[in-house]
Amino acid sequence: MFLLRVFKDLEGLTIKSLKRMNALLFNIFNLSGLSQDFTPPVEADSGYSWESWFLLGSRDLWWPVSDCCVAGWVVRRMEREDGPSSSLPDSETSPLSRDRSPSVSSTSSVGHTSLRQRVAQLLTCVEDISSDEEIQDEMARTLDQAFLLWGKRLKEKCLQFRLHVMTWNVASASPPTNVNDLLLLDSEPLSIDMYVIGLQEVKSGIINYLSELAFEDPWSKLFMNVLSPLGYIKETSIRMQGLLLLVFVKRRHVPFISCIYTNYTRTGLGGYWGNKGGVAICFRLYGYAICLLNCHLPAHLSNIDQRLSDFDKILEMQNFEKQDIPNILDHDLLLWFGDLNFRIEDYGLCFIQESINNEEYSILWRKDQLNMIKKTDSLLQQFQEGPLLFQPTYKFDVNSENYDSSEKRRKPAWTDRILWRMKRELLNNPGDSGKCDRFFSLILKNYESHMKYKISDHKPVTATFELELKSLLLSPPVTLIPAGQWITPYDLMVSYNQSPDFISSPWDWIGLHKVVIRHVKDYVNYAWVKDNLVSSRDGCHQVYINASGFPEEGGEFLLSYYSNNLQAVVGLSEPFQIPKNAMTPDDWREKKGDPLMY
Repeated sequence: MFLLRVFKDLEGLTIKSLKRMNALLFNIFNLSGLSQDFTPPVEADSGYSWESWFLLGSRDLWWPVSDCCVAGWVVRRMEREDGPSSSLPDSETSPLSRDRSPSVSSTSSVGHTSLRQRVAQLLTCVEDISSDEEIQDEMARTLDQAFLLWGKRLKEKCLQFRLHVMTWNVASASPPTNVNDLLLLDSEPLSIDMYVIGLQEVKSGIINYLSELAFEDPWSKLFMNVLSPLGYIKETSIRMQGLLLLVFVKRRHVPFISCIYTNYTRTGLGGYWGNKGGVAICFRLYGYAICLLNCHLPAHLSNIDQRLSDFDKILEMQNFEKQDIPNILDHDLLLWFGDLNFRIEDYGLCFIQESINNEEYSILWRKDQLNMIKKTDSLLQQFQEGPLLFQPTYKFDVNSENYDSSEKRRKPAWTDRILWRMKRELLNNPGDSGKCDRFFSLILKNYESHMKYKISDHKPVTATFELELKSLLLSPPVTLIPAGQWITPYDLMVSYNQSPDFISSPWDWIGLHKVVIRHVKDYVNYAWVKDNLVSSRDGCHQVYINASGFPEEGGEFLLSYYSNNLQAVVGLSEPFQIPKNAMTPDDWREKKGDPLMY
């Protein structure tokens, strides 16, 4: 099974490393005497070529992998009675057409194909290797070399990044007092690098709207109160009536997130009302294009066509021209989640409830509208989802774990979902070793609902992902020097360096923050870089900040550099102390002289 881990991450290696590993595996096959004309027993009507299948060491257990597995996708087990759950066509037509083939990159080098075949063959003969101890020892040494080569490359080049996504239709309820379970703060404290929180039906009356123009909404405030003291910063957010999308990230990642843009699409009342629709946030994470899409689609069992139509409209209306991304499907990773409102077809209420009580969820999967439409819809086939190993999350009596007992007696359904779509393009250019190879993989680690939260008729759903990537940014665009120099009791001189390819703007600013930052604009004071520039030489720039607003007792602070072009904080200093200073300006001049001379 360890070979599978190696195989999944082969795309992280350079051409030179691939050739070395290919040679090592070739040595193994020579030692084992394995025939080169092995062909796995793939059914003729499966739609997959033999290179698209991977034997896991058991002759009756097959998983489709093709190139989506190489990209690190989690693929579903194929049930022989049903055949593969989806296919991956590779033509290039309009990205939003429902009869089109997906535009997922499916090309791979000859080196990758050859290596893939040999690993597939190797796994078929592990149990049939000769009992000759000398051959076994030689093969073990060869495999050890392959594992060391793989592990060394990944350790040197790859960044581990944990992403936690939550979706919850809160039904206009006030926030609960404790969200630790939703954020994994009890089970896995501080293990998450980024939180993505998507809410639907947040209370959005006129009074609430007017109040939130001046103050944070209660839900945003709750999550900031919980996460900010732990070192997370609210990177950005977007609100459209009841739809709310929040992104929190650990402080150390902030300078590597850029090009942040938000957008929304109304689909209620023919596109004039925002009670239904989608809100999106897109950004670049260590150079990779990420898009988060929180949707609330039309309700009721019979409205499946309207749900699909609204989803198409949301995708079409998301415009990312500023990022030089033609459409939403051109992001490296698209996370789609929310109250998607897909229901369970055909089965009656009693049968559904009995299946839930017996935890026979697989029976209900077959009639889940989203799973059913994915069999024929080429666009939805591009989206992956974890197994639904939890009970349907809708509809419950409020303040209980009982399904709807009202007169309507609505049937339970998995309305609250989290899906993802990846698009990977590898840039292997052996002629230019100075360029970074692109490597971005994603694995779903957990997908679950949280029954203990009872304030809504929906239960929240969370998904935890592990990203593995090669950073396309070797250092932050701006490096701030935390040690400041006082030029008056109220003016702090700070220095910064910027990377050669960073383009500044007259609207860039440097902020002075308390060390616990709630959001990127939670500053004590700030200075426009152009207006407050004091000197610039040899790549080092100096700017003064009026610090008259900071607490008289001083404290621990840090600096940020906000880029208007990239719409993000691209530099963040380490925390530093600002001591208490009781001197008045006159005292300072008498002791230090004219501050303008410094």
